[in-house]
Amino acid sequence: VQLQASGGGLVQAGGSLRLSCAASGRTFSGYYMAWFRQRPGKEREFVGDISWSGGGTDYGDSMKGRFTVSRDNAKNTVYLQMNSLKPEDTAVYYCAAGAQRSWRYWGQGTQVTVSS
Repeated sequence: VQLQASGGGLVQAGGSLRLSCAASGRTFSGYYMAWFRQRPGKEREFVGDISWSGGGTDYGDSMKGRFTVSRDNAKNTVYLQMNSLKPEDTAVYYCAAGAQRSWRYWGQGTQVTVSS
């Protein structure tokens, strides 16, 4: 089972970036998928998640209104659209998958750097 995150990079403050996470090796039918991040010197924090149907999403407080999680089940892929990026959004972003928000599977992370 693999989760492959991609799309990270360097962006200026106020800019946008879209991350992707492709799942392979098994079906993720019925699974929630999520994004977490770990900022330098900080603990890992919840960014947002999405239900299997895509009808239910949840976000960390500082991400609400700026970040959007979506998924394409036909492609076994989850996305994180990040807008109005701030320097404090600089982090390694990880995707995860699991049933009922028990995050059993993790991706390797992708670096996002926001310059001021």
